[in-house]
Amino acid sequence: MDTSGKIARSESWRALGLSTFAFTVCFAVWTIFSIIGVRIKQELGLNDTEFGLLVATPVLTGSISRIFLGIWTEQFGGRLVFTLQMLITAAAVWVLTWADSYPMFLLAALGVGLAGGSFIVGIAYVSRWFDKDHQGTALGIFGAGNVGAAVTNFVAPFLVVSFGWKGTAQIYALVLVATALLFWFLAKDDPEHARRRAEGKPPVPLSEQLAPLRKLQVWRFATYYFFVFGGFVALASFLPRYYVGAYALPLTTAGVLAGLYSLPGSVFRALGGWMSDRWGARFVMYLTFIVSLAVLFIMSYPRTHYLIYGIRGTIEFEFGVPLWLFVTLSVVLGFVMSLGKAAVYKHIPVYYPHHVGAVGGLVGMIGGLGGFFLPIAFGALLDLTGIWTTPFMLLFGIVGVSLIWMHVAIRRMERAKYPELREEKYLSDVPTAPVPPSGS
Repeated sequence: MDTSGKIARSESWRALGLSTFAFTVCFAVWTIFSIIGVRIKQELGLNDTEFGLLVATPVLTGSISRIFLGIWTEQFGGRLVFTLQMLITAAAVWVLTWADSYPMFLLAALGVGLAGGSFIVGIAYVSRWFDKDHQGTALGIFGAGNVGAAVTNFVAPFLVVSFGWKGTAQIYALVLVATALLFWFLAKDDPEHARRRAEGKPPVPLSEQLAPLRKLQVWRFATYYFFVFGGFVALASFLPRYYVGAYALPLTTAGVLAGLYSLPGSVFRALGGWMSDRWGARFVMYLTFIVSLAVLFIMSYPRTHYLIYGIRGTIEFEFGVPLWLFVTLSVVLGFVMSLGKAAVYKHIPVYYPHHVGAVGGLVGMIGGLGGFFLPIAFGALLDLTGIWTTPFMLLFGIVGVSLIWMHVAIRRMERAKYPELREEKYLSDVPTAPVPPSGS
């Protein structure tokens, strides 16, 4: 390996490390309402639907902004866009402390939501530093910045107790400013952007960037991400409220237990990227959906009182998911969702290497919208039914539909590419057939 190769590898890992750290901080900011929102709910006397809207509002901005931030990253480079995005978000977090009414909180939350747009900026930036054989692992490591949700769940409750929710928001704003400055001075322009600038080439036309969005395959990837990412964000915000209400736990304990879900839902994304590189994104998605179905089925079961009229009289007993089992299941769910998040984004640079920003932005936007609509749906279901486990019932249905659609689409692709296969056969039954791309 020559010296230039070593320098290139060193620069690649530095870009990945800086991006992952910045994304972790941004994700912690993005989920801040999962903790301070509980205090705001108490101060304003909000119902569960209003609370769900407050928690979900930052997710809306973070979702919609992804497609625009992805395009701008391809045009102007991740170093500039990432830095500006963090500085603007920090200002919005500080302004949040000035709000004194529910509409003002919602308005400020829109600005805070820009933190979520950092994901696609980092994806487009990092993907240009690695070849396709290592992009899954690299993007998986970057995506582990979702651990910022666990940071908020673990740390923010204690900051709220010590400094109040306003002091907590101000601390988050200052940390975000420091991160933006660190990124600007230590990061470099990605190789593709640097090459285009050196050659004097204009930015890629918008029409060319948006062209792949007409393909149904892109929207199918987005649907997968609606659950694995949108569901993750929704649960990271909802679980503290769930633990406080369903199990009567104090906020600090609820935050720690919710962090146990967020932690594996973040750090194992790197493992999901490696598994996708080695065994294929399709295998990882099957694993994610099947395990999620089993786990959500148990988590959906409400505490029930049974009265059975037996031969010798009535028999009464209760059944419900105990706290220890629920926490264990949440950890398993977070783990497989982290694998699925990496698997979805393994597809994009493989199929659309020159449109990672636009395609990744759309996929991220749809996934983020799941994080917006699902908390609202959770709150509405609680208000309408009065049953704590209905949010998990909703997620169970979403996973079931996604799994069926994925399987049908894959079988149709296999039969179209390999017409000699019988309907009941799989690709593994035909050793002479070439292996299709792992991301389908």
